[in-house]
Amino acid sequence: VQLQASGGGLVQAGGSLRLSCAASGGTFSNSAVGWFRQAPGKEREFVAQIKWRGGSTVYADSVKGRFTISKDNAKNTVYLQMNSLKPEDTAVYYCAAGPWLIREPRRYDFWGQGTQVTVSS
Repeated sequence: VQLQASGGGLVQAGGSLRLSCAASGGTFSNSAVGWFRQAPGKEREFVAQIKWRGGSTVYADSVKGRFTISKDNAKNTVYLQMNSLKPEDTAVYYCAAGPWLIREPRRYDFWGQGTQVTVSS
């Protein structure tokens, strides 16, 4: 499976962005899809995850209530709607396919290339 992340950009604090993660060469049907982010000098951290079968979701406390993860089965695509963005949300965002309810990046098998999100104050 190859993953393609897109949708990043520059936005002012309080603004919104929607990231997309499209799969090719396979499907997400037997796994979950997570979004992670990595800021300069920091470790990659879990943001949100959606279970492909059933659509259950989990979020990091830092984004709960502001970010929403969703999926489009027909397009084999997962989205991350980010609202009320803060400067501390600035990072490279990655999508990855892996096991449900796992937040450790090293447990994920397939990764997208990352998309930069910059939130100005």
